[in-house]
Amino acid sequence: MMNLQDRVIVITGAGSGIGRQLAVQFATEKCRLALSDINQKGLDETVALLNIDPHKVASFIVDVSDREATVAFARLVMEKFGQVDVLINNAGLTSVGSIHAVSYEAFERVISVNMWGVVYGCRAFLPYLKERPESVLANVSSINGMVPFADNGPYNMSKYAVYGLNETLMMELRDTSVRVLSIHPGGISTNIVNNSIGADTRTREGFAKLAKTTPEQAAVAIVNAVKNKKRYLFIGRDAKFMQLMKRFSPRLALGFSLWMTARVLASEN
Repeated sequence: MMNLQDRVIVITGAGSGIGRQLAVQFATEKCRLALSDINQKGLDETVALLNIDPHKVASFIVDVSDREATVAFARLVMEKFGQVDVLINNAGLTSVGSIHAVSYEAFERVISVNMWGVVYGCRAFLPYLKERPESVLANVSSINGMVPFADNGPYNMSKYAVYGLNETLMMELRDTSVRVLSIHPGGISTNIVNNSIGADTRTREGFAKLAKTTPEQAAVAIVNAVKNKKRYLFIGRDAKFMQLMKRFSPRLALGFSLWMTARVLASEN
Protein backbone atom coordinates (compact mmCIF):
# COMPACT_ATOMS: atom_id res chain seq x y z
CA MET A 1 0.00 0.00 0.00
CA MET A 2 1.24 3.49 -0.86
CA ASN A 3 1.74 5.78 2.14
CA LEU A 4 0.29 9.18 1.20
CA GLN A 5 1.38 11.22 4.21
CA ASP A 6 3.30 14.34 3.14
CA ARG A 7 3.10 13.35 -0.54
CA VAL A 8 2.50 16.16 -3.02
CA ILE A 9 -0.76 15.65 -4.90
CA VAL A 10 -1.58 17.72 -8.00
CA ILE A 11 -5.27 17.90 -8.94
CA THR A 12 -6.67 19.73 -11.96
CA GLY A 13 -10.32 20.78 -12.07
CA ALA A 14 -10.26 21.15 -8.28
CA GLY A 15 -12.83 23.95 -8.17
CA SER A 16 -15.88 21.66 -8.13
CA GLY A 17 -17.19 18.12 -8.34
CA ILE A 18 -14.79 15.20 -8.16
CA GLY A 19 -11.75 17.49 -8.10
CA ARG A 20 -13.00 19.34 -5.04
CA GLN A 21 -13.78 16.13 -3.20
CA LEU A 22 -10.40 14.69 -4.14
CA ALA A 23 -8.79 17.68 -2.43
CA VAL A 24 -10.90 17.06 0.68
CA GLN A 25 -10.07 13.35 0.77
CA PHE A 26 -6.34 13.77 0.16
CA ALA A 27 -6.23 16.45 2.86
CA THR A 28 -7.48 13.85 5.35
CA GLU A 29 -4.50 11.70 4.32
CA LYS A 30 -2.18 14.55 5.43
CA CYS A 31 -0.94 15.21 1.92
CA ARG A 32 0.36 18.44 0.48
CA LEU A 33 -1.90 19.76 -2.27
CA ALA A 34 -1.40 21.70 -5.50
CA LEU A 35 -4.84 22.53 -6.86
CA SER A 36 -5.77 24.10 -10.18
CA ASP A 37 -8.94 25.25 -11.86
CA ILE A 38 -10.02 27.86 -14.37
CA ASN A 39 -12.60 29.23 -11.92
CA GLN A 40 -11.16 31.37 -9.12
CA LYS A 41 -14.33 31.37 -7.03
CA GLY A 42 -14.70 27.62 -7.14
CA LEU A 43 -11.04 27.09 -6.31
CA ASP A 44 -11.25 29.45 -3.33
CA GLU A 45 -14.31 27.59 -2.07
CA THR A 46 -12.45 24.29 -2.29
CA VAL A 47 -9.47 25.61 -0.34
CA ALA A 48 -11.83 26.98 2.33
CA LEU A 49 -13.25 23.47 2.85
CA LEU A 50 -9.91 21.88 3.62
CA ASN A 51 -8.87 20.95 7.12
CA ILE A 52 -5.19 21.45 6.39
CA ASP A 53 -2.19 23.58 7.31
CA PRO A 54 -2.34 26.60 4.93
CA HIS A 55 1.34 26.06 4.08
CA LYS A 56 0.49 22.61 2.72
CA VAL A 57 -1.89 23.79 0.01
CA ALA A 58 -1.37 26.00 -3.02
CA SER A 59 -3.96 26.97 -5.61
CA PHE A 60 -3.39 28.07 -9.20
CA ILE A 61 -5.66 29.44 -11.92
CA VAL A 62 -4.85 27.36 -14.98
CA ASP A 63 -6.54 26.70 -18.31
CA VAL A 64 -5.40 23.13 -18.92
CA SER A 65 -5.92 23.55 -22.66
CA ASP A 66 -3.12 26.15 -22.66
CA ARG A 67 0.15 24.28 -23.09
CA GLU A 68 2.43 27.07 -21.90
CA ALA A 69 0.23 27.74 -18.87
CA THR A 70 0.39 24.05 -17.93
CA VAL A 71 4.18 23.97 -18.19
CA ALA A 72 4.35 27.10 -16.03
CA PHE A 73 1.97 25.48 -13.53
CA ALA A 74 4.26 22.46 -13.19
CA ARG A 75 7.26 24.69 -12.57
CA LEU A 76 5.39 26.68 -9.92
CA VAL A 77 4.40 23.48 -8.13
CA MET A 78 8.04 22.39 -8.06
CA GLU A 79 9.11 25.81 -6.76
CA LYS A 80 6.52 25.56 -3.99
CA PHE A 81 6.91 21.92 -2.93
CA GLY A 82 10.08 20.59 -4.57
CA GLN A 83 8.45 17.34 -5.68
CA VAL A 84 5.35 15.81 -7.28
CA ASP A 85 4.17 12.36 -6.18
CA VAL A 86 0.68 12.06 -7.66
CA LEU A 87 -0.85 13.87 -10.64
CA ILE A 88 -4.59 13.58 -11.25
CA ASN A 89 -5.65 15.03 -14.58
CA ASN A 90 -9.30 15.52 -13.70
CA ALA A 91 -10.41 18.74 -15.43
CA GLY A 92 -13.05 18.21 -18.09
CA LEU A 93 -16.21 19.42 -19.78
CA THR A 94 -18.82 18.06 -22.14
CA SER A 95 -21.26 19.09 -24.86
CA VAL A 96 -24.67 17.77 -25.83
CA GLY A 97 -25.88 17.33 -29.38
CA SER A 98 -25.43 15.10 -32.41
CA ILE A 99 -22.17 15.11 -34.35
CA HIS A 100 -23.67 17.17 -37.18
CA ALA A 101 -25.35 19.64 -34.80
CA VAL A 102 -22.57 20.47 -32.33
CA SER A 103 -20.72 23.62 -33.34
CA TYR A 104 -17.09 23.36 -34.39
CA GLU A 105 -16.23 25.72 -31.54
CA ALA A 106 -17.85 23.42 -28.96
CA PHE A 107 -16.22 20.37 -30.52
CA GLU A 108 -12.79 21.96 -30.40
CA ARG A 109 -13.21 23.24 -26.84
CA VAL A 110 -14.17 19.81 -25.47
CA ILE A 111 -11.25 18.13 -27.25
CA SER A 112 -8.86 20.89 -26.15
CA VAL A 113 -9.70 20.51 -22.47
CA ASN A 114 -10.40 16.78 -22.22
CA MET A 115 -7.71 15.44 -24.52
CA TRP A 116 -5.01 18.05 -24.98
CA GLY A 117 -5.34 19.15 -21.36
CA VAL A 118 -4.43 15.62 -20.27
CA VAL A 119 -1.57 15.37 -22.76
CA TYR A 120 -0.16 18.72 -21.63
CA GLY A 121 -0.47 17.72 -17.98
CA CYS A 122 1.29 14.41 -18.54
CA ARG A 123 4.17 15.93 -20.45
CA ALA A 124 4.63 18.85 -18.06
CA PHE A 125 4.68 16.74 -14.89
CA LEU A 126 6.20 13.42 -16.01
CA PRO A 127 9.82 14.55 -15.61
CA TYR A 128 9.09 15.37 -11.96
CA LEU A 129 7.10 12.19 -11.35
CA LYS A 130 10.01 10.14 -12.67
CA GLU A 131 12.30 11.70 -10.07
CA ARG A 132 10.34 10.13 -7.23
CA PRO A 133 10.95 6.57 -6.00
CA GLU A 134 7.21 5.90 -6.25
CA SER A 135 4.66 8.06 -8.07
CA VAL A 136 1.24 7.91 -9.71
CA LEU A 137 -0.06 9.41 -12.94
CA ALA A 138 -3.87 9.23 -12.87
CA ASN A 139 -5.89 10.35 -15.88
CA VAL A 140 -9.67 10.58 -15.70
CA SER A 141 -11.29 8.99 -18.73
CA SER A 142 -14.92 7.83 -18.41
CA ILE A 143 -17.12 4.86 -19.09
CA ASN A 144 -17.81 6.93 -22.24
CA GLY A 145 -14.21 6.14 -23.14
CA MET A 146 -15.21 2.49 -23.57
CA VAL A 147 -18.90 2.65 -24.49
CA PRO A 148 -20.11 5.79 -26.32
CA PHE A 149 -23.41 7.54 -25.68
CA ALA A 150 -25.42 9.16 -28.48
CA ASP A 151 -25.49 12.97 -28.66
CA ASN A 152 -22.23 13.11 -26.71
CA GLY A 153 -19.75 12.74 -29.57
CA PRO A 154 -16.97 15.17 -28.64
CA TYR A 155 -16.93 13.91 -25.05
CA ASN A 156 -16.91 10.27 -26.19
CA MET A 157 -14.01 10.94 -28.55
CA SER A 158 -11.98 12.77 -25.93
CA LYS A 159 -12.45 10.06 -23.31
CA TYR A 160 -11.60 7.27 -25.76
CA ALA A 161 -8.41 9.22 -26.46
CA VAL A 162 -7.57 9.44 -22.76
CA TYR A 163 -8.15 5.69 -22.36
CA GLY A 164 -5.80 5.03 -25.26
CA LEU A 165 -3.24 7.43 -23.81
CA ASN A 166 -3.43 5.70 -20.44
CA GLU A 167 -2.72 2.26 -21.86
CA THR A 168 0.08 3.63 -24.02
CA LEU A 169 1.66 5.25 -20.96
CA MET A 170 1.33 1.98 -19.03
CA MET A 171 3.54 0.35 -21.64
CA GLU A 172 5.99 3.20 -22.04
CA LEU A 173 6.45 3.73 -18.29
CA ARG A 174 6.57 0.05 -17.32
CA ASP A 175 10.26 0.22 -16.32
CA THR A 176 9.97 3.47 -14.37
CA SER A 177 8.77 4.40 -10.89
CA VAL A 178 5.58 5.90 -12.34
CA ARG A 179 2.37 3.88 -12.03
CA VAL A 180 -0.45 4.84 -14.41
CA LEU A 181 -4.04 4.74 -13.15
CA SER A 182 -6.85 4.79 -15.72
CA ILE A 183 -10.03 6.17 -14.12
CA HIS A 184 -13.47 5.51 -15.63
CA PRO A 185 -16.39 7.10 -13.78
CA GLY A 186 -19.96 6.33 -14.67
CA GLY A 187 -22.71 8.84 -13.98
CA ILE A 188 -21.50 11.23 -11.28
CA SER A 189 -23.78 13.90 -9.82
CA THR A 190 -21.53 16.87 -10.62
CA ASN A 191 -22.04 20.09 -12.58
CA ILE A 192 -20.36 18.77 -15.73
CA VAL A 193 -23.72 18.30 -17.49
CA ASN A 194 -25.18 21.48 -16.00
CA ASN A 195 -22.21 23.38 -17.44
CA SER A 196 -22.17 21.46 -20.71
CA ILE A 197 -22.25 23.21 -24.05
CA GLY A 198 -25.65 22.91 -25.73
CA ALA A 199 -27.62 21.21 -22.95
CA ASP A 200 -31.07 22.55 -22.15
CA THR A 201 -32.76 22.26 -18.76
CA ARG A 202 -34.66 19.06 -19.57
CA THR A 203 -31.55 17.34 -20.89
CA ARG A 204 -29.68 18.28 -17.72
CA GLU A 205 -32.51 16.90 -15.61
CA GLY A 206 -32.55 13.68 -17.62
CA PHE A 207 -28.84 13.06 -17.21
CA ALA A 208 -29.09 13.94 -13.51
CA LYS A 209 -31.50 11.03 -13.03
CA LEU A 210 -28.84 8.63 -14.31
CA ALA A 211 -26.05 10.06 -12.14
CA LYS A 212 -26.29 7.89 -9.05
CA THR A 213 -22.74 8.22 -7.68
CA THR A 214 -21.77 11.26 -5.61
CA PRO A 215 -18.51 13.17 -6.08
CA GLU A 216 -17.56 12.15 -2.53
CA GLN A 217 -17.97 8.46 -3.37
CA ALA A 218 -15.94 8.90 -6.55
CA ALA A 219 -13.15 10.70 -4.70
CA VAL A 220 -12.94 8.04 -1.99
CA ALA A 221 -12.68 5.36 -4.69
CA ILE A 222 -9.87 7.23 -6.46
CA VAL A 223 -7.88 7.81 -3.26
CA ASN A 224 -8.21 4.12 -2.38
CA ALA A 225 -7.09 3.13 -5.89
CA VAL A 226 -4.01 5.33 -5.55
CA LYS A 227 -3.19 3.86 -2.14
CA ASN A 228 -3.82 0.27 -3.23
CA LYS A 229 -1.73 0.57 -6.40
CA LYS A 230 -4.56 -0.10 -8.86
CA ARG A 231 -4.13 0.27 -12.61
CA TYR A 232 -7.81 0.58 -13.58
CA LEU A 233 -10.75 2.01 -11.68
CA PHE A 234 -14.42 1.87 -12.69
CA ILE A 235 -16.56 4.10 -10.49
CA GLY A 236 -20.22 3.31 -9.92
CA ARG A 237 -22.29 0.24 -10.63
CA ASP A 238 -23.19 1.62 -14.04
CA ALA A 239 -19.53 1.89 -15.10
CA LYS A 240 -18.69 -1.58 -13.79
CA PHE A 241 -21.70 -3.08 -15.54
CA MET A 242 -21.00 -1.33 -18.84
CA GLN A 243 -17.34 -2.33 -18.98
CA LEU A 244 -18.25 -5.97 -18.33
CA MET A 245 -20.93 -5.83 -21.00
CA LYS A 246 -18.48 -4.26 -23.47
CA ARG A 247 -15.99 -7.03 -22.76
CA PHE A 248 -18.45 -9.86 -23.42
CA SER A 249 -20.74 -8.29 -26.04
CA PRO A 250 -19.79 -4.94 -27.61
CA ARG A 251 -23.00 -4.95 -29.65
CA LEU A 252 -25.14 -5.45 -26.55
CA ALA A 253 -23.23 -2.67 -24.79
CA LEU A 254 -24.07 -0.24 -27.60
CA GLY A 255 -27.71 -1.28 -27.46
CA PHE A 256 -27.82 -0.70 -23.72
CA SER A 257 -26.20 2.69 -24.21
CA LEU A 258 -28.91 3.64 -26.72
CA TRP A 259 -31.56 2.54 -24.23
CA MET A 260 -30.04 4.75 -21.54
CA THR A 261 -29.92 7.70 -23.94
CA ALA A 262 -33.58 7.09 -24.78
CA ARG A 263 -34.39 7.36 -21.07
CA VAL A 264 -32.79 10.79 -21.00
CA LEU A 265 -34.70 11.88 -24.10
CA ALA A 266 -37.94 10.49 -22.67
CA SER A 267 -37.51 12.74 -19.65
CA GLU A 268 -37.74 15.71 -21.98
CA ASN A 269 -41.29 14.84 -23.05
